[in-house]
Amino acid sequence: MPQAALRGGIDLGGTKIQAIIADKDNNVLGQARRPTPTTGGPPDVIAALIEALEEAAEAASVAPDALTGIGVGAPGGIDEATGSLANAANLPDWRDPVPVAQLLGDRFGATVKLGNDVTVATQAEFTLGAAREFDSLLGVFWGTGVGGGIILDGRVWNGRGTSGEIGHIPVRHHGIRCPCGRHGCMEAYAGRRAMEQRAREAVDDGQHTDLFKIMEEKGRDRLTSGIWARAIDRGDELAESLIADAVEALGTAVASACNVLDPEAIVIGGGLGVRFGDPYARRIQDAMMPHLFHDDDPPVIRVAELGDLGGALGAALLVA
Repeated sequence: MPQAALRGGIDLGGTKIQAIIADKDNNVLGQARRPTPTTGGPPDVIAALIEALEEAAEAASVAPDALTGIGVGAPGGIDEATGSLANAANLPDWRDPVPVAQLLGDRFGATVKLGNDVTVATQAEFTLGAAREFDSLLGVFWGTGVGGGIILDGRVWNGRGTSGEIGHIPVRHHGIRCPCGRHGCMEAYAGRRAMEQRAREAVDDGQHTDLFKIMEEKGRDRLTSGIWARAIDRGDELAESLIADAVEALGTAVASACNVLDPEAIVIGGGLGVRFGDPYARRIQDAMMPHLFHDDDPPVIRVAELGDLGGALGAALLVA
């Protein structure tokens, strides 16, 4: 195959970095995963992006500088014109704009385009995954934070650049503080990072949980999706309570978005969404119903079909 047909895709998340090499038919030829740095700021994150893409290229047996383009899906404020990323709350010390496209382009000698991580993952599910037969779609990606992506009449809707912030729909008036600094946001109850903070506060108040014991057993430094799932399997009462609170918040916010957008379908993705799968997608749907205006004709709800590779595939579509 001519190497000119190959593209790189990088999904930069708050917990992990997933990189792939894709061919012209969007087949994944090589992939790599690295944990997202929790310290060091943008320089350490950029270094991890480079290392992940180099490792994916090695797995695909191609030279990294042979790629025709590289797409990056990232959280935070994206300036597509300059290829910079700012105010990425789930990345370490990332506030001011950083020229990610230029830095990666200089390293690999390829065209680099940035897109919102959830928007590109939603595009991937719409183009290649669980929502191929629909014309409108709301993607809900439940992970470190909770993000949304919107497809209307077959096209991505970016608004003025920050559409899809479903995690910051208020679900409780004067509610708990969200990582964004506001109060009562859905992400304050459903985001993995916020849930971990609530679990730590509960332990400090004397409540019992196996969450942090499992974290130590697995050699992790944070409560990953897998740790939450294992705690639920053990019948951990605190984990079950926090997850139930997350599902209620998700249902309220997703229903609110549906009342405005009226999409044909909802795809639930992200680390927690994919890990918990269809049973929890059904629970989210049940939690939506009391708030859904057209409750006699709810949107179809599905779990993301592309799994962990959806974000990276969507990023690669930016340079297709």
